[in-house]
Amino acid sequence: MNNQIYWWIGFHLLIFAMLAIDLGIFNKKDHDISIKESLTWTFVWITLAMLFNAGIYYFIGTKEASQFLTGYILEKSLSVDNIFVMTIIFGHFKVPTKYQHRVLFWGILGALVMRIIFIVGGISLIERFHFLMYVFGGFLIYTGIKMLFAGEEERNPEDEWIYKFAKKRFRMTEEFHDEKFFVKKNGIQQLTPLFLVLLIIESTDLIFALDSIPAILSVTRNTFIAYTSNIFAILGLRSLYFAFAGVVQIFKYLSYALSVVLVFIGLKMIGADYYPIPTDISLYIVIGVIGASIIASLIFNEK
Repeated sequence: MNNQIYWWIGFHLLIFAMLAIDLGIFNKKDHDISIKESLTWTFVWITLAMLFNAGIYYFIGTKEASQFLTGYILEKSLSVDNIFVMTIIFGHFKVPTKYQHRVLFWGILGALVMRIIFIVGGISLIERFHFLMYVFGGFLIYTGIKMLFAGEEERNPEDEWIYKFAKKRFRMTEEFHDEKFFVKKNGIQQLTPLFLVLLIIESTDLIFALDSIPAILSVTRNTFIAYTSNIFAILGLRSLYFAFAGVVQIFKYLSYALSVVLVFIGLKMIGADYYPIPTDISLYIVIGVIGASIIASLIFNEK
């Protein structure tokens, strides 16, 4: 138990220290994130995740290390859809690129809280009500099939429930006020459009968690492994956004691969009691499907 507490404390100290360095030193002043800077931070987060995985391998066990790596790659792949959505949201509200990093930074802190609640709650529910494994598995299969046949749908952020709720309940300025989320006008505290964008991104992450949490629970029931792999994947994706947002549509077959992965994970979850699939095999399948879609997208790209 003491070892588990030390791992939890150590992980959060690492994450908060890195976020403090990110916001307090390298991004103290709002600026446009270059592709070079984005890729550098992406490399830093991937390296940290792999070093953390090595620590799990040496100090906790091979099985847990394999589960972490599988969960990390799975969550990283599923989170790519977030880039599509974030691009639409930032573009719709015309958020200046130099303020987008601040929105994503605070969005991550909200994601930290939501993911731990979802993961702990999901594991507790499965342990008490085992039949929920089949419910979660069925939900993933349904989501995968729906994604496969959904096609490209136009998404309007103003149709989101959180947007309608905020516009109805709170006073809001019409223009941005630099990086501020709140301003006082005529003695009245008001929200800025930047805070509204943050709310929409947080609500979007909540929706994506409905897919990603059952997926990670199909890999491991270890709360620590599920949580840390999830968070490392999210943090790395936030950095990658600035380099990837402009070219993400090149990977036109990626959504089909994610559909196949969701269906596979759902089937794995439903059949776990009868035909358990080893974590290593799951890892190879996920990497193979995602990798094949990326290669196919690059080979058959029209431009």
